Amino acid sequence: MTKHVALFSLSILLVFFFHCITTLAQPAAAPVQRANAPVQPANAPVQPAKAPAQPAKAPIQPAKAPAQSAKAPTQSAQVPPVLKGPPDITKILAKAGGFSVFIRLLKSTGVSDQIYGQLNNSNNGFTIFAPTDAAFSNLKPGTINSLSDLQKTQLLQFHILNSVVTLSNFQTLSNPVPTEAGDTSAGEFPLTVITAGNQVNISTGLVNTTLGGTVYSDNQLEIYQVEKVLLPVDIFDPKAKAKAKSPADAPTLSKPKNTNNDDADTPSVAAKVDESSAISLNKDRVLVSIGVVVVAFIVTKGLES
Repeated sequence: MTKHVALFSLSILLVFFFHCITTLAQPAAAPVQRANAPVQPANAPVQPAKAPAQPAKAPIQPAKAPAQSAKAPTQSAQVPPVLKGPPDITKILAKAGGFSVFIRLLKSTGVSDQIYGQLNNSNNGFTIFAPTDAAFSNLKPGTINSLSDLQKTQLLQFHILNSVVTLSNFQTLSNPVPTEAGDTSAGEFPLTVITAGNQVNISTGLVNTTLGGTVYSDNQLEIYQVEKVLLPVDIFDPKAKAKAKSPADAPTLSKPKNTNNDDADTPSVAAKVDESSAISLNKDRVLVSIGVVVVAFIVTKGLES
């Protein structure tokens, strides 16, 4: 009986001991699972490591873009010869600066549009003497405003030659130099150009100035800077022009012709003199005859007595 109790007690102790061992063994197994959990994070960085490989390939496409842009200048280089138009004098002078008054007058009179149209529709070229703003400020107050619209147009045209004249070609010009303002053959708006080495002097009869720097130059247009406004005698001193014309007009008077007419009339005058001489001779003969008759009558009376 005692043995049975002892065996029963031992069995209970073994069961209890086995239960305790089993219970203690289960918590010990949990850390094993946790130890395996970090394995996945350890593999996770493998994927991000591959992701940068794609951005590394992305710059390859932008590298091709400059190749296209490199071709663009080739096309634009061919466009200007096709689309290029005639030079615009107002834009050229505005870019150069210091010609605001001259630009305003060119626009208000329509001279700039005239020149642009002729440059666009023909092969003609022009040479322009552009006065600076300082040149206009040196004029007497009201000089430009006192002019009529026609006179303003003529003033501007007086600064324009109807041909392209480079600096080296001024010495080939013949005075008076014709301008857009008038016909020099009729004595209108004469302009005199005198060269001395590389210096070019311009005279209007009222103003003398020296050609300044070149503002613009191509095969259609030459623009030179001048420090004085070119004032034509025809507008600003017409009386002086009339006086200057009178000696030139003297040879055209009819006096030489009258002299020639007098020479042509000389025979008729001589004939008149001869006629008068003949009349006087006839009168003398008549008188002589009467005298002879009287003398003969007296002598006859004396003999009779």
